[in-house]
Amino acid sequence: MDSRAVWTGEVRRAVIYLLLGIAIGWFFSKPLLGFALACLLVVVSWMMQMWRVTQWLQTPDAEPPEAKGLWGAVFDSIYHLQRRDREERYRLQTAVSYMRESFSALKEGTVMIDPEGRIEWSNESAVQLLGLHYPRDRGQALLNLLRLPRFIRYFSSGDFQEPLLIASPADAQLRLQIEITPFGHGSHLMFARDVTRLDQLEAMRRDFVANVSHELRTPLTVITGYLHTLIDSGLCQEDRVLRPLKQMREQSARMETLLSELLVLAELEATQPGEDLAPVDVGALMAEVQQHFENAEPGRSIVIDRSSKRWVRGNHRLLYSAVSNLLINALKYSEGDVLLSWSEQGDWGRLSVTDSGPGIEAEHIPRLTERFYRVDKSRSVASGGTGLGLAIVKHILAGHHGTLEITSKKGVGSIFTCILPLS
Repeated sequence: MDSRAVWTGEVRRAVIYLLLGIAIGWFFSKPLLGFALACLLVVVSWMMQMWRVTQWLQTPDAEPPEAKGLWGAVFDSIYHLQRRDREERYRLQTAVSYMRESFSALKEGTVMIDPEGRIEWSNESAVQLLGLHYPRDRGQALLNLLRLPRFIRYFSSGDFQEPLLIASPADAQLRLQIEITPFGHGSHLMFARDVTRLDQLEAMRRDFVANVSHELRTPLTVITGYLHTLIDSGLCQEDRVLRPLKQMREQSARMETLLSELLVLAELEATQPGEDLAPVDVGALMAEVQQHFENAEPGRSIVIDRSSKRWVRGNHRLLYSAVSNLLINALKYSEGDVLLSWSEQGDWGRLSVTDSGPGIEAEHIPRLTERFYRVDKSRSVASGGTGLGLAIVKHILAGHHGTLEITSKKGVGSIFTCILPLS
């Protein structure tokens, strides 16, 4: 219905009432009184229609009242809006029910959390994995029910880029991987996945590597000792004997280095992030590393650029090891000076090692921190590299809530940056 025509008809009807009122009042010599009565009649008519609207809206399922003209159009418009609203609500309710049924079928514990941190809904798996019962726990604060300190810190931080591994609050024998995804306006969706079997397999792998490394060190030490004795005794001066002995000594030394680094990795993996952290003076650490390497390699120079005096909270021994590994690579694969710099960017410190080596092609950079990964296998083996140095650096930084950033340009050089939270 054309709204302009409806309004025109309603105005015409009101004008007719007013003219009739004036005419009747004129007949009785009181035109103003007739006009006033006509106005009152129009107002009373509109008030009656508004009362009918109010009564109808209090009964949403009732049919709209019969009316003509403007008020008929108003009733029809409200009725259509109500019907559209009911259809939309039904559609949304169907979608929510379907989503909840889908989440209920998941083996992962699923919890919907409102912007205030209260539980809106959880599935059956959340009972076995998290000890949460729906609908009993609906409206309860999640942190009041899951009181694990690590989970409280994780949830309160708001940083959910990495999943959290915790013991199950419902069964201490289970290991859970917690993932939280924000959605809507401040709400969150939490998934709890049982990774007990994977955690056991990972623990078996770590134990196997550590045990094998320990077991191999003793016979390797014996072999290395005898090789040193044979070479230094002067009993084997013939080149055809001495040369193989020296090669064996070099390879045994390389094997000892490999076993040592495997043990370091096993130790780092077994250590929870954030343990044994204390304030560390990065400037003093840089000077210590510089002095060590310049004494070890007199012909090389390490230039220090320190634009920040901020400290970090960490483990001095592990940070020293991380910087040393980066400097070993820089000195090994470049011939010029190596720049060791410390700067800050916001709440983060950037400890960078810059070399002028051959550079690394872009496709290799994402895999550099993988164990035993080498860009140039022949060159790495010849230089005595184990392929574990950057993996160790990555694990050390992860234990300090930091990351390793690598930028490189072929033929120009590389920059390895340890990004650490400032103390």
